[in-house]
Amino acid sequence: MKTNLIAGIATTVFAGLLFASMDATGKYTTTLVPVLTVIWGRYVFHTLIVTAVLARTTGTRFLKTRQPFLQVARGLSLLVTTGFMYSAISRVPLADATAVAFFAPILVTILSVIFLKEKIGIHRISAILIGFAGVLLIVRPGSGSLDPALLLALCAALSNAVYLLLTRRLAGVDDAASTQFNTTAVGAVILSVVIIPFWQTPTWNAFLLMALMGAFGAFGHSILVRAFAIAPASLLSPFLYSQVLFAGILSVAVLGDPLHPAMVAGTVLLIASGLYIWWRENKLGLPTAGENTVPPAPQD
Repeated sequence: MKTNLIAGIATTVFAGLLFASMDATGKYTTTLVPVLTVIWGRYVFHTLIVTAVLARTTGTRFLKTRQPFLQVARGLSLLVTTGFMYSAISRVPLADATAVAFFAPILVTILSVIFLKEKIGIHRISAILIGFAGVLLIVRPGSGSLDPALLLALCAALSNAVYLLLTRRLAGVDDAASTQFNTTAVGAVILSVVIIPFWQTPTWNAFLLMALMGAFGAFGHSILVRAFAIAPASLLSPFLYSQVLFAGILSVAVLGDPLHPAMVAGTVLLIASGLYIWWRENKLGLPTAGENTVPPAPQD
């Protein structure tokens, strides 16, 4: 059990590195081609890789679903998340946008109260307020340095919270392979139609970068599924925050983004509040956003 837990933690952290690398690559690629093209490439290449792997391992089983409407709604919510997120990171530091987007687990708790009628006590209410304070530190409204693009990252957090709730609804109801396939397949089909009137043929370098993004996303999600299969989701969920750490490192070291003290403080508050909510829900035996047959994908 201990060996499985260590392997699960290491795999989850590695997935966080892959997801952060995907976003860093995406941010750079937005300097070469329009954001819509970057998102299209990320979805299409991801879907092609996942389709090839699932076809070999499951045959055609991944094409069947018992919950088509939920799968489409889930895919659409992730597509909206990606649109907001990549629009944000094309304008603001990757670390800032990633930190704000990780407000999603806290928003899941809020939405669970509104739509699922779950009850929360003073402990989780306090954690939500602390998390919101963290967001305010990062966004810094009224300071004169507010970048409206950070509000796009906040919208990404909201749509990602919807995505996580739909993932929870599908857990144990639909086939995991089908859910994994539909994660990006819905968006790939929609984007391939939407992009036609806006199409600008990318350079080979841009194509290769988008293929790399798809590989990062597909491989990261695949090993995350593996991690949640060998160790309990309730123990691995906190390590999903490794993506925020790696995004910060890549943002500064590779992309040359500035790192503001307020952003660091806000990120610490966000992560602490998210971890506390996870700990509290786990202690009370409540379902968390991470307890799914297919674990939550990255926010984009």
